[in-house]
Amino acid sequence: MEMRVYGEPYETAKGATIITVARLGGRRFGPRDVAAVPIGVFVIHDGKASWTTAVDETRLALMAVSIGLASAVIATLAVLRRPPWPDLSRP
Repeated sequence: MEMRVYGEPYETAKGATIITVARLGGRRFGPRDVAAVPIGVFVIHDGKASWTTAVDETRLALMAVSIGLASAVIATLAVLRRPPWPDLSRP
């Protein structure tokens, strides 16, 4: 079950009100240990509300490195199985 938690609103020096939003994720180590993952923030300025999502840059970087590693392994296996250079053995 996904549950959202809204933080206390606070006002910036420029007059904008910011409300943080987090999602309570799965249990990590026990029934009472629940992890909160930030989703984004609501920004209210001049009577207009806008939503800004939170981006987990670590997760994106890890995904990019994993995809690069997987493609390098696949390319290496393809070259080892059938090298791209011509067969130079004498009959």
